[in-house]
Amino acid sequence: MSKPSDHSRQQAPDVPLITAPIARGGRTPAVKPKNFKGTLQRLWSYIGTERKWLTIVFLFIVADSALTLAGPYLIGVAVDAMAGGKVDYTVLDVTMIVLVSTYIADGGLTFLQSWVMAGLAQRVVKRLRQTMFAKLQKLPLAYFDGRSHGDIMSRLSNDIDNVSNSISQSTTQLMTGSIAIVGSLVMMLVLSPLLTLAALITVPLVYLLARTITKRTSQLFKDQQAQLGKLNGHIEETITGLLVVKAFNRERKAIDEFNAVNGRLYEVGLKAQIWSGFLMPLLSVINNIGFSAVAIVGGVLAVKGHITVGVIASFLSYSRQFVRPLNDIANTYNVLQSGVAGAERAFEVLDEAEESDDEPGAVELQKPIGHVTFENVTFGYRTDTPILKQVSFDVPAGSSLALVGPTGAGKTTIVNLVTRFYDATSGTILIDGRDIKSYTRDSLRRTFGIVLQDTYLFSGTIKENILYGKPDATDAEVVAAAKLANADAFISRLPQRYDTPLSENGGNLSQGQRQLLAIARVILADPSILILDEATSSIDTRTELHIQEALLSIMKGRTSFIIAHRLNTIRDADTIMVIDRGEIAEQGNHHALMGRDGTYSRMFANQFKNFHNALE
Repeated sequence: MSKPSDHSRQQAPDVPLITAPIARGGRTPAVKPKNFKGTLQRLWSYIGTERKWLTIVFLFIVADSALTLAGPYLIGVAVDAMAGGKVDYTVLDVTMIVLVSTYIADGGLTFLQSWVMAGLAQRVVKRLRQTMFAKLQKLPLAYFDGRSHGDIMSRLSNDIDNVSNSISQSTTQLMTGSIAIVGSLVMMLVLSPLLTLAALITVPLVYLLARTITKRTSQLFKDQQAQLGKLNGHIEETITGLLVVKAFNRERKAIDEFNAVNGRLYEVGLKAQIWSGFLMPLLSVINNIGFSAVAIVGGVLAVKGHITVGVIASFLSYSRQFVRPLNDIANTYNVLQSGVAGAERAFEVLDEAEESDDEPGAVELQKPIGHVTFENVTFGYRTDTPILKQVSFDVPAGSSLALVGPTGAGKTTIVNLVTRFYDATSGTILIDGRDIKSYTRDSLRRTFGIVLQDTYLFSGTIKENILYGKPDATDAEVVAAAKLANADAFISRLPQRYDTPLSENGGNLSQGQRQLLAIARVILADPSILILDEATSSIDTRTELHIQEALLSIMKGRTSFIIAHRLNTIRDADTIMVIDRGEIAEQGNHHALMGRDGTYSRMFANQFKNFHNALE
């Protein structure tokens, strides 16, 4: 059943059991900026679960920093060993051996910390992605009704990837930079307090530059992720609905819309990269100013005999080691903006309200007989627009109830409520004499078997898709279900029969064949209550006769809800209920309703008349 238009929703919406992505013209949720510090702390809570490996990385960084700090001191010793016109080869040889060993050890530790950190980052992101995917399974259908599926997938993939990159790059650089800054500052103070003051003139300049640029890039990276989500949403919708796009000759329109969204992504991405690209060149200018100041002051002090040339050489190296981490931290903060923007969008999903928990004391629905009762049920997808209004009816166990009426009258809403895809605003729904809220959701939904007009098949083989209804079924049971659904005939003609792989949503099968597999899947599940939502609407007339026989066979002894627009398919239903504007207009069996000359008889007469006109 197609998704109702906005106009129909305003009058009497009838939301389908499984909805399609929102229309391209719909608005997607904007990315709401959150507190940067709060989001970062929340992200750190995920990283904090890797305390053991973080400790190992920290120890590697401390050792690596110690070796790095030893390098400039050894260079100064080597320079002084050659100063004064006389070379002390003993000191020079030992110093060079130690210096080379230091740099080799430094390289090894750098590799180890990068290797450990890469594994740590991937485990954190794996856990975050698992948490987010599990969260999506717990969200109510209402969440997916109003959001682009492509944007949701973008949050799970692209945004999480940005988080991964930020963790692997930023965590190590922040720890390394912090230790290097403190260590270099201490060594510079030991060598020459005056030269240290000259080196520190660059610190406020670096801070002001980083603050100015990252303040701008923060919003740009958030906008970039939002536009990327919109682009993925458009791509997902266009590919999923490609048949409709081609049927209405809308390829050029789809391309134009893609170009528009892609253009906005290009513009905001370009601005983000340009602004973030400003940082390093400007930092290099500031660094060179600092080195010039150190060289000038150092030269003056050397001429006056306060320091040696070796001290100046060591100090220049230390000042570089002091400034470089400042640059790295500033650049890391810039990179961190993208990761935080992705984390914000992921956390938005994690913060969504889940389906309500089972009621305290909820019990398993065991051996259901399928007696369904609605008592004064009222419901609206929006609080200000009720769809069902004080609806009451009773479906005895093992009987069939056909729901008919105009589109948007509330037919699918009834089955959405009985399966607890949505909860009634007021009133009570009973199964076997108990409120359905007193049962656990899992056991309640195991009671139902659903065949939709727009069926969905998963990537995999035909057998795997049928087994979705009962994973532990035998091959014989799968074949028996397929035969009962009249699917075995076309399956047997395929080269790989039941092992034939299906593309996404069974794209390599016809709509009718997909429907037959969906019916076989429900037959295999052997539910107590059947819900057939236009189950034969996509099947040719000849096949429909066989399917009707199969459905009548599996409906025996089961409570059945049948939603149909072709009234000739529900003539044998025990009860036919006409829904109009959220209320029960008429109910009874076919013969009784035809004798009343009411809404149902007029609907049936119109369909019969249209059928004869079509034949003529």
